[in-house]
Amino acid sequence: MTIIYPDAFESVVADPGVYAPQHDSRLLIEALHKTDLARERSVLDLCTGSGVVAVAAAQLGASTVTALDICPRAVRCSRANAEAAGVPVTVEMGSLADALNSGPFDVVVSNPPYVPAGRGADCGSIPADAGPIGAWAAGDDGRLVLDPLCAAAPGLLTDGGTLLLVQSEFSAVQESIAALRAGGLEAEIFLWQLVPFGPVLTATARWLERIGRLPIGRREEELVVIRADKN
Repeated sequence: MTIIYPDAFESVVADPGVYAPQHDSRLLIEALHKTDLARERSVLDLCTGSGVVAVAAAQLGASTVTALDICPRAVRCSRANAEAAGVPVTVEMGSLADALNSGPFDVVVSNPPYVPAGRGADCGSIPADAGPIGAWAAGDDGRLVLDPLCAAAPGLLTDGGTLLLVQSEFSAVQESIAALRAGGLEAEIFLWQLVPFGPVLTATARWLERIGRLPIGRREEELVVIRADKN
């Protein structure tokens, strides 16, 4: 099934304990749509969560879609959402190492954990429907997953392949771009959007202010999609 614009964001349901589709998921799907990269190509959705981006890639005409997550709940949720959408997505429990062993892929999309959440962040006040802490928290600087993912990106991609990676300004966008370029990829910001804080950043805002990552009183973040091409 190929459609003009994917409706995955409206149809996918996140089970309790699974990261629900939010602004970052929507922006990543928008990047897939604008580039038309998925059509007739192999796609990997790494850190798939609810499977929303994987479903969108299938709806946009990917030849194959593989979705990986380390959370068993996310795997079950993604499989159910792909089945409900009527699209072929292979969903497996797997890590970055598993992705490297399964690849390479023509297109890799990822919405990994990227929120800085170190000691002193008030993570206990975050509602359960925001998803488990492992789905978004990524260490003191937000780069616990981003650093190894950027380093591994060249090995995940076929020649001519593309990575689309979404992250927050608070997890050092330029560090991601520099790391991807160091691996021989052409990398730049492709899309960006300023969005109001959701429940996670609302809860951690005071800590981010204390460590100097957030200007006092500001309650918006810039999300970006980085595009990295392997030529």
